[in-house]
Amino acid sequence: MSERSGRPCPYCEAAMFKRHCKYVCPNHGVVVDCSDPFV
Repeated sequence: MSERSGRPCPYCEAAMFKRHCKYVCPNHGVVVDCSDPFV
């Protein structure tokens, strides 16, 4: 299952989903991985 994180996509400002330690934009796909040190 995925849930909206409320975090905006850095490219289009759409609300992203958090799925398996990745933030997924409905328009761009996976944008940020939780292992990214710049999150």
